[in-house]
Order: sequence, then structure tokens, then C-alpha cells
Amino acid sequence: MDLIPKPDQVVSAASNVAHRVFYGGLADLRPMPRTLIDDGTLREVYHYRPAAKVVEQGDPVLLVTPLAAPAICYDLRRGCSLVEHFVHAGRPTYLVEYGEVSFRDRNLGMEHWIDEVIPSAIREVSAHAGGRPVHVIGWSLGGIFSLLTAADSPDLPIASISVVGSPFDVSLVPLVAPIRPLLNLTEGRGMITRAYQVMGGAPKPLVKWAFQLSSFQKLVTKPIAMATHLDDTEWLAQIEAVDRFTANMIAYPGRTFGQLYHRFLKANALKGGSMELDDRTISVADITAPVLVFGGATDGIAPVSAVKAVVPLLTGSREVRFEIVPGGHLGMLTGRGARTTTWRALDDWIDQWSTQDSDADGASEEGPPEPRIGTGPRKHGSAASRALRT
Repeated sequence: MDLIPKPDQVVSAASNVAHRVFYGGLADLRPMPRTLIDDGTLREVYHYRPAAKVVEQGDPVLLVTPLAAPAICYDLRRGCSLVEHFVHAGRPTYLVEYGEVSFRDRNLGMEHWIDEVIPSAIREVSAHAGGRPVHVIGWSLGGIFSLLTAADSPDLPIASISVVGSPFDVSLVPLVAPIRPLLNLTEGRGMITRAYQVMGGAPKPLVKWAFQLSSFQKLVTKPIAMATHLDDTEWLAQIEAVDRFTANMIAYPGRTFGQLYHRFLKANALKGGSMELDDRTISVADITAPVLVFGGATDGIAPVSAVKAVVPLLTGSREVRFEIVPGGHLGMLTGRGARTTTWRALDDWIDQWSTQDSDADGASEEGPPEPRIGTGPRKHGSAASRALRT
């Protein structure tokens, strides 16, 4: 809105304010309809119902939710919903989420997700979709867990993996870099360790505060931004949807939070591409499925350099592609600009690595397709995006 608003801007601003006051908001927050097809301990697998007059066909897509974040990250609001985009395109679309984490879940570690939750979800989705291989998409920690699962379970029916804003070198995260030396001074049962053990994990208010801190500048300037965008219905609707997302953060289980704190944050264990888990070493170099990696141009939680660090580690993958897209940590996934950048790149990638209908029940007589390096069709341009040979 201009410093001296035009008449049409005044009318739009007044309409938006009235709509928020009398109807509670501007965003269409209706969730996409879905059906529960499988569940277990902190595991709920949903199938999104096909859109009216749209034939569902092709390989299924599984959206992997990160810990502590609500599953609405993929279905933020109508018009800015990756789920809605896939469903309207006729893609069989599924999601795995974890429900509410409570004190009784405090002993669950990362093994629960890497050994049980994500593998079970992938197998269930493949079976539900008629035995087709699954395109796995993980945002933030969901992307890291997806890669570790694929590396640890090479027999899973995975067609491709896409990771969105998943940092593999936390030393390159500006929010973390200044405090890592201090964290390393508190070996053993330090204050943070004692705190999460007593609380059974990281509670929801703390998780919400941490997410807000990552965009502190935006939080401080939000009232001014709201005032200057009162005539922009789309902008205001997006803010409402993001506020709802932040308000619905979920707690971390105690043992899992401890592993993330000590291994990822303090030790930066993923920088080398491998991690000790129970009695084994998981290495992302063992992943053979093609991998698409997204970095957000303005992501403060997972900067481009921290995300890109995984690319040279994926030496066993048939193809690795790295894309820089507009947006911050959430915006790169489901912001207004994601509709013509991230989503379009995902569509191209899934189409490139999907099975033909004649091969849906298994490998064709000619055998699996030859590896392809950076050959996918491209419908959008980005000077910072490129395909990488590994």
C-alpha cells in the first residue's frame, strides 16, 4: 500500500479488515480431504482423496513430515498447498505424520523413525498404490530422515527422493555457528541435557519459540508489514496460514531431542555423510535412488550452503540435482512463489523418474532404465540451479 493510499487501496484495506473482524480471517484453511490407511506408534499414514473429475494415476508421492512441525506444512492453505497441487494434477498423494508427542514417548530415539515409521510408511504407500515405487519428499528434518532411511534400507521401493531445506553441515547455519563452541564446552550432563531429560523432550512452547527466533527480524517488523499490506488479500492470507502453522508446533521426544542436540548440533555428525545408529553406520553414499535437493535463497534455518553440503556425499545416487529456489524455510516449500519454482521442479523430477504404466507391476523385460545424469526436462529457469554429476 502506498504511503498515501489510492482510493482503490483504501477500499481493499477496509474490505480486508472487515473480513478479518467479522469472518475470522482471509485464508482458506480447509484441509484437503484424506483417509487414514495405516497407523502405529507415532505413525499415521494418510491417502489424500482424488479431486473431482481427476483420474489418479502414476507413481505415488509420499510427503514426510519433520519432527515437531505440523503436517499442515504441506497443506498450508488453499492456493498454497503442495498437497492440493499434487491432487489436482492426478498424482496419488500420501503423507506420514506423527500425532501428538507426550512424556510417555520420551524414550523414543531417531531409530524409531528411521527403522520403523518411514520404512513402514513407504511400504504401505507402495502397496496401497498397487505396488508402484514411491517418490519420497521430505522437508527440513523430514528430508534428513528420508535420506538416512533410504541409505539404511536399500530394499525399500523408492523411485526418487526430494529433500527441501535439509541442512547437512550445521556449522554453516548462522544461527548455530556462534554458539557451537559454547555447546562443546558443556560435555556430558550439561544444563541443556538435564533440562530435556527432566521435561522428557523439547516442549511445544520451546519449539514454537525457536522457530520464531529463526525469523526474529520478520517477527519484530510484522506490525509494520501488516499495516503496509492491508490492501493485499493474498499477503494477509499467507500470514494467517503461517501463524496457524507456528501455533501448532509439536514437542520433540526426549531421547530423539538428545540425539539431535548432541550429534547434529554439537558434533555436526552429518557433515561427513555418515552417522552411527545403534550397532551400525548409516552412510548417505549408499543411496542409489536419484536425489533432488532444494535450498531456499533466504532460508535462515537451513541456508543454501548448509543444504548443498549433502550433494558431494551422495556418491552412489543415480543422479543428484541441486536447485536454489526463492523463499525462507517454510516459504520455499509452500510460499506463493513456490507454485512456479519448487513445485514445478518437483513435477519435472517426478515425471523424469516415474515408471511407465507397463512397468508398474515390476521391472520391464528390458530391465531397469539406464542411469540418467541431469537429463530431465526443465520448464523454469534459474541462474543458480544446475544438475550435478556425482
